[in-house]
Amino acid sequence: MCGIIGCAGRGDDTLDVLLSGLEGLEYRGYDSAGVALANGDLSVCKREGEIQRLQQAVGSDLDGPVGIGHTRWSTHGPPSDQNAHPHTDCAGDVAVVHNGIVENYADLRAELTDRGHEFESETDTEVVPHLIEEELADGKDFEDAFRAAVGRLEGSYALAAVTRGSEAILATRRDSPLVVGVGDDAAYLASDVPAFLDYTDRVVYLEDGEFARLESGSWTVTDAEGRLLEKSVSRVEWDAEETAKSGYDHYMLKEIHEQPRALRKCLRGRVDELTGTVDVESLAGLNPSSVQFVACGTSYHAALFGAQALREAGVHAQAFLASEYATSPAPVTDDTLVVGITQSGETADTLAALREAHRRGVETLAMTNVVGSTAARECDRELMIRAGPEIGVAATKTFSSQVVAANLLSAAIAERSDGREVVEALRDLPGQVQELLDSSRAKQVAREFVDSEGYFFLGRGYHHPVALEGALKLKEITYKHAEGFPAGELKHGPLALVTEETPVFAVVTGAGEKATKTVGNVKEVEARDAPVVAVTDGASDVKRYADAVLEVPETHPRVAPVLANVQLQLVAYHVADELGRSIDKPRNLAKSVTVE
Repeated sequence: MCGIIGCAGRGDDTLDVLLSGLEGLEYRGYDSAGVALANGDLSVCKREGEIQRLQQAVGSDLDGPVGIGHTRWSTHGPPSDQNAHPHTDCAGDVAVVHNGIVENYADLRAELTDRGHEFESETDTEVVPHLIEEELADGKDFEDAFRAAVGRLEGSYALAAVTRGSEAILATRRDSPLVVGVGDDAAYLASDVPAFLDYTDRVVYLEDGEFARLESGSWTVTDAEGRLLEKSVSRVEWDAEETAKSGYDHYMLKEIHEQPRALRKCLRGRVDELTGTVDVESLAGLNPSSVQFVACGTSYHAALFGAQALREAGVHAQAFLASEYATSPAPVTDDTLVVGITQSGETADTLAALREAHRRGVETLAMTNVVGSTAARECDRELMIRAGPEIGVAATKTFSSQVVAANLLSAAIAERSDGREVVEALRDLPGQVQELLDSSRAKQVAREFVDSEGYFFLGRGYHHPVALEGALKLKEITYKHAEGFPAGELKHGPLALVTEETPVFAVVTGAGEKATKTVGNVKEVEARDAPVVAVTDGASDVKRYADAVLEVPETHPRVAPVLANVQLQLVAYHVADELGRSIDKPRNLAKSVTVE
């Protein structure tokens, strides 16, 4: 979590660049924020709370040609001015920002305290400027002191530092993302590209153990021994406008409405409607005997869908929570494929699971949204979902794109008799999502049930992941209790929680056996006087037992989950809006979870 921004070479505009960069990173953390600028002197300003508090606090004396900034998601120590980054040494000569966890900070802090250092915060980060301070006192220059201090650290980190008397930013990373932005006359540094996308679309991705030095109009990258590295400069395809709200009240609502475009991009050039086949270059030649998906949160729900699609095609497939897989991996064979689904490509638990798979010698594939992310670089193959930047903490368009990408993966690995029908349904999907967005009654349904005690979501087969995702969205942004279940499991315990104050959202499409059985579960709910909201295409008779209906167009069973999920996204959004919640920045959550 947390967000880092750095800028060298913008002169009097440096502070403005840092503040706008922090706004672009606020989805990574919003407990506190701060900046440090070096101009022969060193000036620091930081505040608890959102970026606006920092913007109100900065004074005219805060200037300099180089600077770093940080927006925090708390791990060590609660949100406060003292715990906000940047952190400084005893003399106030060195300022450091950090994303990650310094695992041996307690030992380092005790050691430094014994030597007379005084600490002002409860954070693990504060040991770093004090370590640099000691190395500078021993006669090392800034870069050598920075390297020596980093060498004492254990754990994960993305670090950036500035010091009095130097016009350079020094940075490094280990298991936490950092990217350099290459401008015509300036250099930038950030955790994520959107932080500097207004200024440049040329980027250099740092690898673990590499060190960057940014100065006015120049940048260099060296390895752990200080040897100069030749790094390729990539161009980011995202447009700066894609990271703006574009007139919507919230990023989440904007991103829900961007789904037709995102799905078209995900499919473009990958499906042949004439032959009903899928052709994805990065998947060519894949023929695994088994597939294991690893993912977290929303991505795990997409993994559940992907595993079921492959099982139906005759491929042994399972989905695992990445945090569990990393420490308790499943058995693999030589031709097992491990697929990591991660929107950011930087999710720490998913990276750990993928690295465990790599250590065991099996092929890995990253299904991700970010070109050049750690997962994309480290895996043997990549399948980009092409959803574009997603700023809202609650994932929406990326889940839909992940489900579509999972369909592509399934089609590429295993032939199915209904392949043409699936391709045709995928072709029609963007237009059907747009039709749904234009006609949804989710806002009225949300208003009707906004005061409910809790919410339950039911789905069977491909709709089980949708039920889980619908509950997760509601929990994330409304802070209301919500649970998702396979429809058949309701009677094995959860039914005890169902009352007239707990609406049940039942996802039922088609008229086959799964739909019939789910309608039976809906009758059980109705008999307990719980209100029922049916998310349905009308093929079954579930409407007869529903108090409210959210309609979706008829389509193939492997595509219907996307449509049902869009309706549930809208319900969660409108409930949260009615309750006045902080929709884009829900409490205790951040977008990219880069700590385990």
